[in-house]
Amino acid sequence: MSAAAREHEGLARWHAYMEGGSDPALLSDLLADDAVFHSPVVHTPQVGKPVVMAYLVAASHVLGNDSFRYIRELVDGNEMMLEFVTELDGITINGVDIIRLNDGGKISDFKVMVRPLKAINAVWEMMGAQLERAAR
Repeated sequence: MSAAAREHEGLARWHAYMEGGSDPALLSDLLADDAVFHSPVVHTPQVGKPVVMAYLVAASHVLGNDSFRYIRELVDGNEMMLEFVTELDGITINGVDIIRLNDGGKISDFKVMVRPLKAINAVWEMMGAQLERAAR
């Protein structure tokens, strides 16, 4: 964990969630009730804690494999940008999580951006399948 993460409680809690096996109960504690999620493949923002949880849990199943790691962090108050790399079916994925915390330290806005196009297509397919399974 970087020095910035240790100094920033909200970021430290996010890293604890990611490093601790992506426990949905921990994620629930991190999210504001009115949280918004911006997907790299869905046009409209996804609003509300249950929907944001569904997307982030699915993302942890799809992207959170043994190769996932954050490689750079930029922190400005309650705004954070975390650059990550991971590999999915032989495709190297590079992306960023852009996170905003509210005044209570809960995640109020979470945006994911992914590159290259081949990676976006793979993520779109796998996330769709994961969300469909979760809905059943």
